[in-house]
Amino acid sequence: MSNQPSSPARPAPRKAVKPNTTTAVTDESAAAPTDAATKDTGGVIAVTRALQVLEAFALGESSLSLAELSRRCSLHKTTVLRLARTLAQSGFMVQREDGDWRLGPAAGWLGARYQAGFDVQNVLEPALRELTVATGESAAFYVREGNVRTCLVRVEGPQALRHHARMGEGLPLDKGSPGRVILAFSGEPGKAYEEIRKKGYHWSIGEREQGVATVSAPVFGMHWRLMGSVCISGPASRLPAEKLEALAHTVVAAATQLSYALAGSSAAQSHAPVRATQWHP
Repeated sequence: MSNQPSSPARPAPRKAVKPNTTTAVTDESAAAPTDAATKDTGGVIAVTRALQVLEAFALGESSLSLAELSRRCSLHKTTVLRLARTLAQSGFMVQREDGDWRLGPAAGWLGARYQAGFDVQNVLEPALRELTVATGESAAFYVREGNVRTCLVRVEGPQALRHHARMGEGLPLDKGSPGRVILAFSGEPGKAYEEIRKKGYHWSIGEREQGVATVSAPVFGMHWRLMGSVCISGPASRLPAEKLEALAHTVVAAATQLSYALAGSSAAQSHAPVRATQWHP
């Protein structure tokens, strides 16, 4: 019997290795909105993340470390660093010598251009200063941005004990007199809002923030377009209901003068009779 050479043994087939689903996620995907989620809102994920970094700064904070920016934005440090450097190229952020980051001049210029749309320097600030002198309380001007109201400009009152509101912070429309006035003169239905439209002003105590009292009136521009609301605020202990009711006429007068000024009308004369602003649909 002849000995035929045996065929070489075939190597055993290798088993397919399943990907390890427990592997740590990469820097790009961790703690950040997914592309699918971004598509649902029609946004651009890189822009959303960059805005997160800019919005991480609170009022009064001169700078933040990279670690703190990362924590507030829920993004990895490498992602935040890349975003910060990109923003710095356009002047929206600046890195200090100690490595911390601060907002750059472009961010301030952007805010100034936003305020310029309401003629803050020439009209709003002087009017609020006059209102502060007349009432002895802090005065502010609020505008509607979507479903919230924001403080566009504020003048602090002379009192040692006063209420502080942060400019640019989004606040609810349905809590506090500034927001309720904006809703009322935007046509919000309901008996309560109808009453505000009838009076031309509204005051509240502790509605949004405990211990804070406010009274507000609407401000209009050209063709009775609602611009926002002007208000004074202070501690409820100093501003009980009867005091707010008495100060309401001063606030309405300031709102009427502001409406004329923002509309560019010369009809705002000092001898003109002051009346509660009526709503025109």
